[in-house]
Amino acid sequence: MARVFTFKGKTVEELQGMSTQEFAKLLNSRQRRSILRRGIRYKELLSKVEKAKAKGATKPIRTHVREAVILPSWIGLRFAVFNGKEFKEIEIKPEMLGHVLGEYSFTTKRVLHSAPGIKATRGSKFLSVK
Repeated sequence: MARVFTFKGKTVEELQGMSTQEFAKLLNSRQRRSILRRGIRYKELLSKVEKAKAKGATKPIRTHVREAVILPSWIGLRFAVFNGKEFKEIEIKPEMLGHVLGEYSFTTKRVLHSAPGIKATRGSKFLSVK
């Protein structure tokens, strides 16, 4: 038997049928406040999403709005979220509902240091570069 995804007891179909205000009631206070007090940038992103859904676009929606809360109407869409250097592409899945776009586009990456340089002594490899 296949497991059906639910968010706070609601299926994806029920969530997509809800208005944004009804969905906001299911979220935690920080996300609810963010959705109900949308700024201009957030509204521009929502208009981009509506245009992409109307056209059935396959290209990802490019955005700098990392603080946007993921809504049920976005499931299946692809976003390219700016991380400060480049756009990282993510596909929205039901498990991402209520989270923020920026959580899936990391701004830092793991630092990998190389071996000590030429003329380095055994002890100097433990010192900082500066």
